[in-house]
Amino acid sequence: MQLVSCDTFVVLPPLTAHGGVIFGKNSDRPNGEVQELIYQPTQQHAAGDKLQCTFIEVDQVEATQAVILSKPAWMWGAEMGANSSGVVIGNEAVWTRLGGPSDNDEKLLGMDLVRLGLERAETAEQAVNVITKLLERYGQGGPCSDTIPDFTYHNSFLIADPKEAWVLETAGKVWAAERITAGCRNISNSLSIGTNIDRSSADLKEVAQKHGLWDGQGEFNFASVYGENKGSASDRETCGRNLLKTLSADNSFDVSSMFQVLRDEDSGICRKADDAFPTTGSQVSVLSAEGNGRPHCHWFTATPNPRDSVFKPFIFTPAARISHHTVSPTFDDDPAKTVPRFQRQVDRAHNLYKLHAGASESARSLLKDMELNCVAEVNKFLDDFAPGQSLSEVDDLLKDVVETEVKFYK
Repeated sequence: MQLVSCDTFVVLPPLTAHGGVIFGKNSDRPNGEVQELIYQPTQQHAAGDKLQCTFIEVDQVEATQAVILSKPAWMWGAEMGANSSGVVIGNEAVWTRLGGPSDNDEKLLGMDLVRLGLERAETAEQAVNVITKLLERYGQGGPCSDTIPDFTYHNSFLIADPKEAWVLETAGKVWAAERITAGCRNISNSLSIGTNIDRSSADLKEVAQKHGLWDGQGEFNFASVYGENKGSASDRETCGRNLLKTLSADNSFDVSSMFQVLRDEDSGICRKADDAFPTTGSQVSVLSAEGNGRPHCHWFTATPNPRDSVFKPFIFTPAARISHHTVSPTFDDDPAKTVPRFQRQVDRAHNLYKLHAGASESARSLLKDMELNCVAEVNKFLDDFAPGQSLSEVDDLLKDVVETEVKFYK
């Protein structure tokens, strides 16, 4: 079952105004699915511990990093997020020639791999290592929705840190990765890596020949060999690429430029609430230039449709806190444990989600002004930040902005 969803972007120097990296993603998910925003601090784990992901257990590592995650409330994994080392990851659904009925077998979801990469990697390249090792060991598979039984797919990932970005694309257990060190790049719902392959699974070409997808002659093109028809995903990818090029033409691309990209409806990048696959959450991350000592800032909507939502900032600090208003309720007696997955009737809406759904136009207009002011204040904080300066004043940054938004709705 192929449905259209998600677009992910990255812009690197020399195209950015601040000299660092800017990442953005719209997460488009089945209508009615709630996306929550959660924070998990650094954690230590005992040797031999196991970790329960959405469907299966994997071996735990000794230490995991602090992460902030925008995730479908029903699953363990995340659509997108960031960690305290300045790594950001977003994934995309892709359909490949290795897809089939076995994709319903419960393994690791692409969203699990996003979260695992963020919890375990200190650089973008390390995240490539983490994700591909887990992919090769455990495989990817299982229903990617708790309401659509046959919604399965393979995954591509856009991974960035302050130094570089990587596009990692998969077909079953095989994969290819492309390194990006300058300019801009975006992915939608189709394989996009062609002949420029910087890293790959050892059996990439062997598997292609085994399945009759490549005759072993000529230059190997990953997308052509493993990809299915692109359809509308190709159109969105092209529109997204053109938006990035236009907005970065004078080397002044900034956080507001990425907001503009994610709010573009004409391209299909921004999808309204009544769409079968609306935009349920959005993220923009501004990664400071490597070595300048300034913190990174991550902006999240935590609500659907970025045109109707406001982006709210988060900065990792030793004592960072977020608001309970963006965290979905949990259920001690969760029907997920006893009722077949596609028959569940559980309301996972968090408080901000509910309030946002009933917001008046006047409230939305006032909140847009709040966003503009917030961007200006955060930019000033980052510009004036001195190496070694305490971050304690932004411990509650996201929490305070979310709770201000809540007041506007009441």
